Amino acid sequence: MGCKAAAGDTRAGCWPMQAGNVILGAMQHRTGRATRSRATMRERLVHRALLLGALLVTATGITAQESVKVGVIVPLSGPWARAGEVMRIGAEMAAEHINAAGGIEALGGAPLELVVYDTGDSVERAKNAAQRMVAEEPDLVGITGAYLSSFTLAVSEVTERAELPMVTLSYSDLITGRGFNYIFQTSPTGVRQAEDAMPLLVELAERSSGTLPERLGIVMDSTAASVAFVKPIQEGETLDTLGLDLVVDETFTPPLANATPLIQRVRAMRPDLLLLLPTAISDSKLLLEKMNEFGLGQGRLPTVSNGAAMGDPDLAANMDHALLEGVMTTVANWAVAGQDEIVAEYIERSGEPWITQNPLCTYGHVWILKEALEQAGAADRNAVAAAIRSMDMTDGPARLFPGGRIRFDEFGRRIDAELLVVQWQDGVPKTVFPPQAAVAELIWPSR
Repeated sequence: MGCKAAAGDTRAGCWPMQAGNVILGAMQHRTGRATRSRATMRERLVHRALLLGALLVTATGITAQESVKVGVIVPLSGPWARAGEVMRIGAEMAAEHINAAGGIEALGGAPLELVVYDTGDSVERAKNAAQRMVAEEPDLVGITGAYLSSFTLAVSEVTERAELPMVTLSYSDLITGRGFNYIFQTSPTGVRQAEDAMPLLVELAERSSGTLPERLGIVMDSTAASVAFVKPIQEGETLDTLGLDLVVDETFTPPLANATPLIQRVRAMRPDLLLLLPTAISDSKLLLEKMNEFGLGQGRLPTVSNGAAMGDPDLAANMDHALLEGVMTTVANWAVAGQDEIVAEYIERSGEPWITQNPLCTYGHVWILKEALEQAGAADRNAVAAAIRSMDMTDGPARLFPGGRIRFDEFGRRIDAELLVVQWQDGVPKTVFPPQAAVAELIWPSR
């Protein structure tokens, strides 16, 4: 069972309803005492600190500790640097909120300290960065990252050997399909997303247009997340069950140099529904611009992606908003009702026009590690991993993830993970499904 927490209450299982109130309350406290003598203030503060320390040692045996280190390993250079940078901001927000609210209570108020590493732009560099991180930071109790599933696969091999728990948003089924004990996946896996997404999209198409799609096209990159999403569609019974004929099936290696042959194929075969699956923003831009050039963009062809790349602010900043109108993407997380304060702070800090799944999930992951530390009662990576395995939360950070519950199965997959559908409308990607999370109504493109 969860508990109702006032602002500043950070006991295990509790959540400060308004993290900003902690800072505001501290400011008001200082202002109200500003007229008192500094000497008197210091005396009282010292007295209270000594008394509190004595009480903690006598009653609980817990004393204040040094900072507890949590790793953030994300791409900060190369084509995925934008995603990594906003993930870093999300992690920093979480750490600051936790520390402002009193740190890790079970560890005597120990603050969280973030240690950030750059995966670079390749699997090899990501693995090297993970090896450096483990060697240089032996006191880490957990990490979050690494954005691309292919990067996460490489990084988690290193963290598994180090018995270092890693919480990730990456999609690939392989991440939690290798029998590892220290990897935890908060997003629905690629297979689950594909299994859930295709029936959902067909239903939404029929509900919105009155017509069932019959011809499916797929244009995808070769990253692990895209492969994981498409594989059950290509090889399973999904197409037969839904009565879909796969008329376009094209794969490219990112970064994409020329989108013309891919979109020419789409125009020639005229699918009723197109799965467009790039992971790099530059590739998304090239593909959408070419679709518009060939008369397939701006709502003419129902186009659905998977993941946050198709909802990234960088797209809107670098291309005509009209070319994005109506494009949809299925995501593991996005801004929904009830997250206004976190979203507003993120926008102010980052300068971004909205929050995507990447910083939102990373913010939540740091809070998951914080709650695991509270449950573990020790800055020990094995104890933290055990706490995550046994975690079952419906409040606190659980409210930051679709499904509203945090618990993991024996493979490290979040049991209650759900899928959201986001659609570009008036230059902004808005949550349109499920209804209880939607901030706008779905507009199904018509040809």
